[in-house]
Amino acid sequence: MALGSNLITRLREGRTVPVLTVLAALVVLWYGFAIYLNAAWQLDLYAKAKSDWTVSDLVSDTLNQDRPVLPAAHQVFIEIWNTTVDKPITSKRSLFYHGWITLSATLLGFAIGTGLGVTLAVFIIHNRAVDRSLMPWVVASQTIPILAIAPMIIVVLNAVGLSGLLPKALISAYLSFFPVVVGMVTGLRSPETQLLDLMHTYNASAWQTFWKLRWPSSVPYLFTSMKVAVAISLVGAIVGELPTGAVAGLGARLLAGSYYGQTIQIWSALFAAAALAAVLVILVGIANRLVLRRMGMAQ
Repeated sequence: MALGSNLITRLREGRTVPVLTVLAALVVLWYGFAIYLNAAWQLDLYAKAKSDWTVSDLVSDTLNQDRPVLPAAHQVFIEIWNTTVDKPITSKRSLFYHGWITLSATLLGFAIGTGLGVTLAVFIIHNRAVDRSLMPWVVASQTIPILAIAPMIIVVLNAVGLSGLLPKALISAYLSFFPVVVGMVTGLRSPETQLLDLMHTYNASAWQTFWKLRWPSSVPYLFTSMKVAVAISLVGAIVGELPTGAVAGLGARLLAGSYYGQTIQIWSALFAAAALAAVLVILVGIANRLVLRRMGMAQ
């Protein structure tokens, strides 16, 4: 009994019970809105068929429509199961197949964006003219909606013979470089003035100050910004698939679902994208802990 009470106490004091409570509330709201939003169509069907119905019939039918306005949770997860477990990975109807195509553009764009962001941050903190001239443009670049410039990027690159993976990766890089720039500029400027003065008394060069002080201080900021960058890079890859009329990728699944009114397919692709983003963020977090532990920084 004591062991059971201790376990319950730990669950209450930890994160498990609050998370499960919020999740249960979201599921209840989800089913409630599914019934409400799908009821109009179902009532119209009853009226056309001149059939009698009960509340239980209405609830059951609204939660099992073929093309609902808002699919129920079980419909989405059945679709995910059917397009993952019940389909070969190489099948063009498999979410793993489409997820890998989107993931490849995401990772390439994330690598380009991270490298560009770090490079720009280094120039910004070492040159005041670059800081004053370039940083405002970096911020202003993110005020342009990606949906507006993605088709232009795709069309321009196709005109010069670049298609496929690279254009989508460049759109991902366009989104992902910004948090890296901001995070790294903050991180590279994070050392205290006393530490910078100490490096100056050691007659350290700017290069030595960078590698021995600024760079180690910026590593936590780098990984924090990379968590944001990798998630937004996935969004860029999906958006990049939309204007091309792509036939593969999570963006293509969303596009096909919108063409044919397959809301269940749309929601399953959205959940797959969310799961993929969560995995990428977790992997960056694991790398963060490993690197900081190797550097001797406490977690």
